[in-house]
Amino acid sequence: MKAFGKILGLIFLGLLLIIVAAGFALTHLFDPNDYKDEIQQLAREKANLELTLNGDIGWSLFPWLGLELHEATLASAVTPEKPFANLDMIGLSVRVLPLLRREVQMSDIRVEGLNLDLQRDEKGRGNWEDIGRPPKPPASAQADAPASPAPAEGTAQAPAAEEPSRPIRLDIDSLTVRNARIDYSDAKSGKQFSAEGIELTTGAIREGASIPVKLSAFFGTNQPVLRAKTELTTNLRFERALKRYQLEDLKINGEASGEPLKGKTLAFNAQGQLLADLAANVAEWNSLKLSANQLRALGELKVRDLDKDARLEGGLSIAQLNLREFLTGVGVELPPMSDANALQKFELVTKLTGSANSIALEGLNLKLDGSSLSGRLAVADIAKQAVRVQLKGDKLDLDRYLPPKSKAKQEAQTARQTEVKSTAAAAVKGSAPLPNAPTQAAWSETPVLPMDPLRKVDLEATLNFGQFTIDRLPMDDVSLKANGKNGVLTLDDLRGGLFGGSFQASAQLDARPAVPLLKAQKRISKVPVEKLLQAQGQKPPVRGLLDLQADISTSGNSQKAWVDGLNGTASFALHDGALLDANLEQQLCQGIATLNRKTLSSTRGGSETPFEELKGSLVFNNGVASNSDLRASIPGLTVNGEGAIDLRVLGLDYRLGVVIKGDKSEMPDPACQVNERYVGIEWPLRCRGPLELGAKACRLDQDGMGKVAAKLAGDKLNQKLEEKLGDKVSPELKDALKGLFKR
Repeated sequence: MKAFGKILGLIFLGLLLIIVAAGFALTHLFDPNDYKDEIQQLAREKANLELTLNGDIGWSLFPWLGLELHEATLASAVTPEKPFANLDMIGLSVRVLPLLRREVQMSDIRVEGLNLDLQRDEKGRGNWEDIGRPPKPPASAQADAPASPAPAEGTAQAPAAEEPSRPIRLDIDSLTVRNARIDYSDAKSGKQFSAEGIELTTGAIREGASIPVKLSAFFGTNQPVLRAKTELTTNLRFERALKRYQLEDLKINGEASGEPLKGKTLAFNAQGQLLADLAANVAEWNSLKLSANQLRALGELKVRDLDKDARLEGGLSIAQLNLREFLTGVGVELPPMSDANALQKFELVTKLTGSANSIALEGLNLKLDGSSLSGRLAVADIAKQAVRVQLKGDKLDLDRYLPPKSKAKQEAQTARQTEVKSTAAAAVKGSAPLPNAPTQAAWSETPVLPMDPLRKVDLEATLNFGQFTIDRLPMDDVSLKANGKNGVLTLDDLRGGLFGGSFQASAQLDARPAVPLLKAQKRISKVPVEKLLQAQGQKPPVRGLLDLQADISTSGNSQKAWVDGLNGTASFALHDGALLDANLEQQLCQGIATLNRKTLSSTRGGSETPFEELKGSLVFNNGVASNSDLRASIPGLTVNGEGAIDLRVLGLDYRLGVVIKGDKSEMPDPACQVNERYVGIEWPLRCRGPLELGAKACRLDQDGMGKVAAKLAGDKLNQKLEEKLGDKVSPELKDALKGLFKR
């Protein structure tokens, strides 16, 4: 038995030596370069691939099946003159015996100088799509081909049994790619993408094991022009039977620059654990860490239902940062803001949900410059830019983020203030001439609203704020509902508190026509009018609690256009108020003293004229508010008036009639003492000039005073006639004589 075993061993040793010798002879006596034409023809017939081998082919047979190709180009056999790939060298080797067990054991795979030029033509067809498809035989060959024999009658063809394929087991020592480049272009869209300087190295590639991977490259696009340098390190783990792929301890970092960044540079870094479980149709990014310049964020992302309508879930937290500095650093040109320190503090915590065409920030908690907001922000349809907003906040000063006053508006206001001051200086004394009507325009012609973006708005918004400031009006408990679609933006409801009173408004902007149309309805209740005017930087001519209802419309896109085109109606009432910096009582006493031909012994009252009520209605016609039913109730007086306020220049022109009810003071001035013959007489006043002057723009109407004097003279003659005639004449004759004197 020992001799038999020894003989058998010698036989196997001899066979092995023969195989090794045969392999040595094949690799040294057989030169594959002599068969380049046959190799190229085989690639053409079996893979529809045009293979050009400009360099030498190196190879080995046993125990490693090795191959090296140098200076090769690849093209589709359909377009052999347009190669889509070329490489300087590719080298690989495979153990022969494990191939028999469907195991691929390879040494290092090396690829150097690979260039891929992938192109899609205007019909959307790629220059690589025909690779791997055997070429179709000519039509004549198909016609000449013998028909396959039909099965015998009564026999059935059994389908070929398909044996379940066992996956090939991979075992590769490493993969190295040096100095590779990939270019992609689309003739239809004109878009181009590139990845150059590609360097890829891996550790041992074995299924179920952790595979170190390192990749670096320069990426670029032309629409927009953008360049990015990127490095990636991770450990790859895959299990093909379970359809499970992982990137463990992933780190991506790099820098980007280009047109979107306006010459700025974005330094970015991303880390985390990535998993794609294709059997469960789930992809996850756990322990996400993200940084971009000053921005730092943490989060978790999960995508479900990969096989159908994918759904996004997750969370994101952004640490506090200077948002203004960050946005400026990535090329975002912020619009001018009234507060240069706005957007300095920003932080965010939210849950994420979404789909292929939507994204939502649920459970949002946002802090911005001392304001806290919570709620929901969503883009319901990314393609249509459909925005949905539901926010609740403690406070927000919107004025900080709005543009400052334009230079043109400031110049107009300066010119107007100069005109008003000069008019006011001449109107300090009641005996001064009537002020002239203002002429300087009071409003800016600068466009206010971005009309083109507004025409595309698809919006549904609900907002609630404890405190909200806009146009320097500090409102509280504010609620707002608005929507916009197809160029029509509607403010369904806006309400809240203002200076202890309340307000409610609705409005609509139709941005579809070239000249946009606006309409609004407003209601104000018990709001101090002087605080409203002070908030607008104006010196109030009156004080009191304002009730207002208005229904107005206009057109255009500037303050001046809105005022010039203002039409509609309004009614107002001012309660428990006063005319400021004006003593109508003093002026009336001066008028009475003049009629009494006496001189006032002292001045009366203070620097304002109180009234119990001031009310009326307005009709707006192209920026001019007309009023014919002004009524005011002042202690001892009743005021009636009519006139107009020209909102275009903020000027007024009014005629007032003051009816004296009687002086109720304990010690009236004898010069202006009201007797019975003055009771019921309407004393005329004329008010003209800048609206800011208020009662300072009012004077005794000299024309009207002549009529008052004539009436008083007639009444005095009637009194004397009554004394002389007594009961000596009939009542009819007496009335006729009184009428004659009145005329």
